[in-house]
Formats: sequence, C-alpha cells, structure tokens
Amino acid sequence: MKHEVLVLGAGMVGVGCALHLQAQGKSVALVDRRAPGLETSYGNAGIIQREAIAPYALPRDLRFLLSGAANRRVDVRYHARDAARMLGPLRAYHRNSAPAAYRQIAQEYETLIALSLETHAQLMDDADANHLVAGQGYLMLYRSERELHSFFEVADERALDGVNHIKMSGADVAREEPSLVGSFAGAVRWTDPLAISSPGDLVQAYARLFEERGGAVHLGDATSLRPTDSGGWQVDTALGPTLEAAQVVVALGPWTTQLTARFGYTAPVIPKRGYHMHYARLPERPLHSTIIDAENGYVIAPMKDGLRLTTGAELANVDSPRTPTQINAAEKIARQNFPLGERVDPEPWMGIRPCMPDMKPVFGAVPGVPGMWCAFGHGHQGFTLGPITGELLAAMMTGATPRVDARPFSPGRFR
Repeated sequence: MKHEVLVLGAGMVGVGCALHLQAQGKSVALVDRRAPGLETSYGNAGIIQREAIAPYALPRDLRFLLSGAANRRVDVRYHARDAARMLGPLRAYHRNSAPAAYRQIAQEYETLIALSLETHAQLMDDADANHLVAGQGYLMLYRSERELHSFFEVADERALDGVNHIKMSGADVAREEPSLVGSFAGAVRWTDPLAISSPGDLVQAYARLFEERGGAVHLGDATSLRPTDSGGWQVDTALGPTLEAAQVVVALGPWTTQLTARFGYTAPVIPKRGYHMHYARLPERPLHSTIIDAENGYVIAPMKDGLRLTTGAELANVDSPRTPTQINAAEKIARQNFPLGERVDPEPWMGIRPCMPDMKPVFGAVPGVPGMWCAFGHGHQGFTLGPITGELLAAMMTGATPRVDARPFSPGRFR
C-alpha cells in the first residue's frame, strides 16, 4: 500500500505532523503500535501551556542540588544506575541552564510556544473538539511568601512577552478554591492556557479528523522500518499489508533515537518519567481549576476520569522498572490540602517525556539519511507543541518557508 509519507508515532506530535502534511496535499499513513493518544500524550496534566515561554531549566542553586542528590525530593527523583549513565547529557543540561546560554534557548523556545494556542484552536474547531476544554487558565500555588514573591517577578517578566496572569493572595486562593485545606501564601493564575478534560481524547479527536480527511491510521511495529530498493521506506502493519512511502517521519517520543540509531543518527535524550493516578471527586468539595503545587512539583487536574494527580520527573531509562515512590510521596502531601477521594485506577500510569540537554525539541531532516525526518524531544510540552511542530515540519518537507526560524531545532545540532 503506497503513500507519500509514513508518520511513525500517533501521539500529539505525530498526529500534528500527519494532519499538517495532509493539509499540504500529501498522502499520509499514520502508524503506531497502539491507537492514537495512548502513550505519553495520554497521561499528562492536560494543559496547553501558552505561558510556558521558558523551558524547564536545571536549578543551579546548591540547596536544590544537595537535596536532589539525596533522592528525597518529591518533584525530582532518579534511579541511581540509570542517572549515572546520563551524566554526559545531564552535565550539558546543567551548562545550558546557566543564565547566558539559557536566555538564548528561551528566546528560541518562545517562538514555538507563542503559536501553541492558535494552532490548537484551529484543529479543535476542525475536529469539533471544543467540548474537551474544561476551562481557561490554572493556578500556580505557593506555600511560602518568599517563593511566591520571587515568582511574581517571573510572572511580570513574562507579561512583557504577552503572557497574561493575575496575582493572588492567600485570601484570594481561599475564595476561589474553598475546598482547599490549609493556608497558602498565594498563587499566580495564568489566564491564557487551556485545560483539557482528557488529553488522550483530544489526540484521538485530531486523529479522527485526519481519517475523515482521507488519512490512513494503522496499527504496526515501527521497528520493522526498512529502506526499499527504490530509495523509499516501508513498514509492516499488524493486519498484514506493508506500507510504503518515499519519506518517513519518526515521531516516537523517547523511542525515536532507538529507531534512528539503526540508520546512523542518535541524540542525547534524557528520559523524564512521570506518573499519574485518578481519584474520586468529593461532591461536597469541588475543585474548580487545575492547580500546580509549585514547591512540591505535582499537579492536580479535574478531568473526565476524576481528579488526576501527575508527578514531576523521575530520571530513569525507558525500560527500567516502575517505582511508585514518587507518586506515593506526592499523594501523601496532596491529601493534606486537596479534596481527593479513593484511588480510581488499579495502578499508577507511567509515561516518558523525552527531554534534550538544550531543552529544545528536535524536528527536521535526519542528517545523512535521505527521506527520513524526525520530530521528538519536546520534554514537558509535547502536548502543547504537537500542532505547531507539525506545521513547521510539513512546511520544510514540502519546500515552503516555515513561519518561524526552525534552524534552532534542527536534528543536525547533535550530529
């Protein structure tokens, strides 16, 4: 079965690439081992983060580094053996988090985030998916006055770049979210982002739109990818037919470089694993907004399946055993303040964020491999940046001029 482009990976990034290539007139087949939106795109906090104009830097203060080394933090944990193997990329991450390097990185990163709401809004309209928007904005909650006022300064800096917010006192928080227990210094309400009631459902809605427009979605094994004698690519599907195309886009998130390495391209991915659990709502104590406990690094989000608690980052290899330590620690703290009922899921869900040492995603032509393109490395923002990544990659693949400079995100920077 022949197409012009194969897209491997049906998360938000892969579906975004498939839709935009289709919009450029290409015949596209979308291939994944599972149905669209069931890997990392399924389990995130469900926020389209227009405010996230600066990527997550590695804190450089000694207090964080010492507490992180002890492996007792709630927001960041690690598997010792796995983290030791990541020392090279982690050192580069530390260097890139220094003020001068980070400023340049953030300027480049912002060019993508600035278009995130616009590109999602168009797809949501086209996919008839606006019912999945649970609300606008979310709270960044602080417990200490010192941390709160430091973050007020950050919010004011982002306001200069067109990011809107409201500063809230502890009394403001209590009025807006009366079901919270305890006293808080205050919060920043980011007013631009969109909260989604089911991230996986949004990816699936976009995938249905792709199919309605004539695209083909297949279950298949990306590792079966191989070159054809004519210079194209082919991949096997679960139901038998082999798909063939002149070009392939590898958008497999943290598994991308495992595949591209077979053809000579790799890059230093830092896997940041995250967990989530759903809890029953307490009708007498409703939660109105998604809330990030800034000092403990977890999120509580009202979603279709209950209140979802998502954790920060666990540094561990893709295939290392799951460890419930981080989500158990976050739940213990969250239960002191949030209206969490009983656990709904039989076990914690886990996903893997593919992060790069320079905190920027990777998309473009794979160096030295004709006809192969890639889109991965979005870290914490793959859900937010999938559509704009797809638009820019489709422009490059069809010879059009991307509307922002895509050179800072080139795969060649890791060659």
